[in-house]
Amino acid sequence: MNTVKEFAERIFQNVEQVMVGKRSAVELVLVALLCRGHLLIEDVPGTGKTVLAKSIARSIGSSFKRIQFTPDLLPSDVTGISIFNQQNHEFEFRPGPIFAQIVLADEINRATPKTQSAMLEAMEERQITVDGTTYGLPAPFIVLATQNPIEYEGTFPLPEAQLDRFLLRLHMGYPDRIDEIAILKRQRQAHPLEHLHPVTQIEDLLQFQAAIKEIYVDDLISEYIVTLAGATRHHEDVYLGASARGSLALYRTAQAWAAIHGRDYVTPDDVKTLALPVLGHRMIISPAARIRSVTPAAVITDVLAAVAVPGARAGRRYDRAGM
Repeated sequence: MNTVKEFAERIFQNVEQVMVGKRSAVELVLVALLCRGHLLIEDVPGTGKTVLAKSIARSIGSSFKRIQFTPDLLPSDVTGISIFNQQNHEFEFRPGPIFAQIVLADEINRATPKTQSAMLEAMEERQITVDGTTYGLPAPFIVLATQNPIEYEGTFPLPEAQLDRFLLRLHMGYPDRIDEIAILKRQRQAHPLEHLHPVTQIEDLLQFQAAIKEIYVDDLISEYIVTLAGATRHHEDVYLGASARGSLALYRTAQAWAAIHGRDYVTPDDVKTLALPVLGHRMIISPAARIRSVTPAAVITDVLAAVAVPGARAGRRYDRAGM
């Protein structure tokens, strides 16, 4: 494989043996992988969140662990614990499920804030500290967290500081009628996931994680990204807008999005496509706007309509043969 696009196509074709009609969701997961970021999948049960995470892990040949978050889950259940070995009279560290390259944090909002906070160091620093000793996590390391947006009874909503650490948020949605019929046929005898094999290597992913940083972003595009993020901070329906981390996330994800579509430069359309998945969960809608059922999607739509799209810069010649 010589290009990011070829790398992405191999994964798309493999995952589509299991996931039907979810190309856009798979693209966003791949963007998160290439950007070394974490993903929050928010949708009702039964829409394929767990299957998506497992199929991506199997496609790239990575280690995979699933953590079912519950109110009685302890931080040590996530990070691991030191146990006294009576044979050598020493404490030995037993790694928790966080020590995997792809970690599925299922229903993360059902755990207590103390347990949720145990994920923060791992997600941000890619390391955990137990009994004063720091342990590095494997590379690549990505957390795919899920939460049910309907049932809030007995849950602990993620604080804004933790939401901001997710690079992207996506919604799976129900499958179309034709896609749902195809799912029934594919699972008539066995689940397609059982026969899914790796189509790439971890080394390829690590190589392309570095390669996307070379995707060209014009100064006008950078200004456009900053202006969009700034517009969320001054929107009349927003109490707290996207942070500077949101601008950086939009910048980096646009580079990855361009690369998986075969371009070595970012366009305004790339930024517009990723605006909602990147910025939507980084805003707090004002109480008055919530009464009127204003959503982050509506705010992003307003912002995209209000901010002028930058034109082409004279003298710049784009080369499509790069990535």
